[in-house]
Amino acid sequence: MKVSIGADHAGFELKEKIRKLLSDQGIEVADEGTHSAESVDYPDYARKVAEAVAGNGTQRGILVCGSGIGMAMAANKVHGIRAAHVTSEQEARLSREHNDANVLTLGARVLDEATALRIVQTFLNTKFEGGRHQRRVDKIAALERDATGKAS
Repeated sequence: MKVSIGADHAGFELKEKIRKLLSDQGIEVADEGTHSAESVDYPDYARKVAEAVAGNGTQRGILVCGSGIGMAMAANKVHGIRAAHVTSEQEARLSREHNDANVLTLGARVLDEATALRIVQTFLNTKFEGGRHQRRVDKIAALERDATGKAS
């Protein structure tokens, strides 16, 4: 698996911990930045990660900002992205099992490091259940097509 990661200044330190965790587990990581705690605009990094996932360059994406909310909003504007703002392991599991989320967003200011790393593990290790959930994911894609005029 290859995972794209990105963060703004508020999420930089947690992104670095996530990058190390994934690398230590032998997961290929595409680090889309930022590379310091200097102030930056989170939509720039959300776009980089989301486009990597939507373009099939990476299988999953992880984004970190102060709350995780802004990253989710920005990433979900990219066609084909189902970004889930997650605050618990259960939400991470359900976002994958039921929604086939392909991007995880986390809030560095609202989660402790240990919880965030457990959420990452759960998100990456949980498979989409398909079945009745596929029908719902297809309806999400149809909403996206209707809004943009693009085929998914």
